[in-house]
Amino acid sequence: MTEAATPHESSTALDIDIVVPCHNEQGTLAAHVRRLHHFCRTSLQHTWRITIADNASTDDTARIADDLAAMLPEVHAVHLPLKGRGRALKAVWAASPAAVLVYVDEDLSTDLAALEPLVAPLLSGHSDMAIGTRLAGSSRVVRGGKREFISRSYNLLLRSTMGVSFSDAQCGFKAITRQAADHLLPLCEDDAWFFDTELLVLAEHAGLRIHEVPVDWVDDVDSSVHIASTATEDLKGMWRVSRGLATGRIPIAPVYDAIGRQPFTTPHVGIVGQLLRFGTIGVLSTVAFALLYALFRPAIGAQTADFLALLITAIGNTALNRRFTFGVRGRAGAGVHHVQGLVVFGIAWAITAGSLVLLHTTVPGASHGAEVLVLTGANLVATLVRFVLFKAWVFRSRRRPVLVRPGASPAAAQPEDRPLLEHRAR
Repeated sequence: MTEAATPHESSTALDIDIVVPCHNEQGTLAAHVRRLHHFCRTSLQHTWRITIADNASTDDTARIADDLAAMLPEVHAVHLPLKGRGRALKAVWAASPAAVLVYVDEDLSTDLAALEPLVAPLLSGHSDMAIGTRLAGSSRVVRGGKREFISRSYNLLLRSTMGVSFSDAQCGFKAITRQAADHLLPLCEDDAWFFDTELLVLAEHAGLRIHEVPVDWVDDVDSSVHIASTATEDLKGMWRVSRGLATGRIPIAPVYDAIGRQPFTTPHVGIVGQLLRFGTIGVLSTVAFALLYALFRPAIGAQTADFLALLITAIGNTALNRRFTFGVRGRAGAGVHHVQGLVVFGIAWAITAGSLVLLHTTVPGASHGAEVLVLTGANLVATLVRFVLFKAWVFRSRRRPVLVRPGASPAAAQPEDRPLLEHRAR
């Protein structure tokens, strides 16, 4: 049986829809779905169904899924023409009539005993999302050291650079309420493995409550996930979502206004995340400086070329750090920031100009290549000085806490506080 996913396809009361995304799982699908079905029949206290989301399998998975749907009550099969776990979940969740939408990995690596604790706070209205975590102190996890290291490093990077607090973005054991899904799914662009992370980051930045459940988890040694390519795509996804939140391209504020838990302070990117972002911008600025200096030097001399190259890169550096590193949006204060940025530029220029004077004093007749090397090193030092001055002076926090009465709209805040509320969308 081939079933197409159509939005909210039924009005039948259904508490939980447990989606099992699968691609080329003919060897294990039948056994795992039967095991999940038996658990649900004997353990769940709510109305439920299991939806097998076959996404573009090329083996016998589709036929097995249809057979299971025909034989087992409360099992449905949906077939999607394109591959991608995120794509499958978005399509099936958007079509489901259930109050709570769940997904579990096909390999059932997570102990199903955690399913009831996963969905309970969502059904009660206490939380908006729930995730299984393998990184809690009480979780019991069996997996190799390599995967453990990669998982912990990835989640540490997420918390450091994206200002989130959830502990485990990648565990294939998650749930979301229908209301939260309706608001967040249209904002999620990824169709593959990064979908989980994107959904969680947007949920936290929208002020939704995320419940974590410690799980028992056993690694699937036959997993088809390619670690290197998945890690590359995850890093690209992190950059895309960070940029989207910083620029306002991802409209998270309306989600907060509609269902966010108020009052709420936008997750803050910590010092490690700021250093990583500033460092990335600093590397780009340094490369740009070296190229501009090499271009200007033959025509206008060393000191003038240094000044112009540093001035151009300093203006761009200030603008990028204002937006991406320190999360300042809008025109308010931009003029003051750029004036202060030019003061910082003057200090940085003194450092690089001094290095050039020192070079010519100690090595008369130094080559242009030597000048570029010395100035590049000096510019790196100046970049560190700029970070300290940006954080401690130019973009230091002057915000006061925003107080919003319980149940009141953010518009109820005093006019002088509204810019602070706008800050939550960055």
